[in-house]
Parts: sequence; C-alpha cells; structure tokens
Amino acid sequence: MSLQLFSLFAAHPAKLINLLALLFACPGGWVLHATRRREQRARACLEARGGESNERFEALLDLATQRMNRFFYRFGFACLGVALLMSWFSTKL
Repeated sequence: MSLQLFSLFAAHPAKLINLLALLFACPGGWVLHATRRREQRARACLEARGGESNERFEALLDLATQRMNRFFYRFGFACLGVALLMSWFSTKL
C-alpha cells in the first residue's frame, strides 16, 4: 500500500507540493483568524467597561500582548506566503 502511495506522488510531484502548501496555509489562516478574534474580544471588553475609543485601545493593551499579536500576525502571514510560493512553484512542474 505504501508503495502505491509513493508511486502516486512520484508520478505527480505537483500534487505533493500542493499538499505541503495546504499544510502551511491552514495553520497560518487559523492563527490569523484566532489573533483577530482575540483582538476583537479585548476591544469589546474594554469598550464595555468604559467606552474607550480605538486610539486608546492600543495604549491600554500591555506591551507583551501587543508583541504577541504582532508575532502571530507575522507568523500567520509568513505561513500563507510560503504556501502561496509553494503553490506557484507547483504550477511550474
């Protein structure tokens, strides 16, 4: 059975590369979605407490939370970028 699976990927390397691109894209998209939802939840919590404006939202978040959000945004976009490059590369095969 494993030889049949290997021969399938050997005959169609673009499918294997697209599968790897999908394995990068799904977690990257999930990280971006989760980070955005976490920011929206924090903004809603702050607005419910005191009606803070968007300008003060960034000031109220502590530095560690801002750094964590930036890291997750960069990581998510990097995963999606790698997936896009892999997908483009697979079309050239």
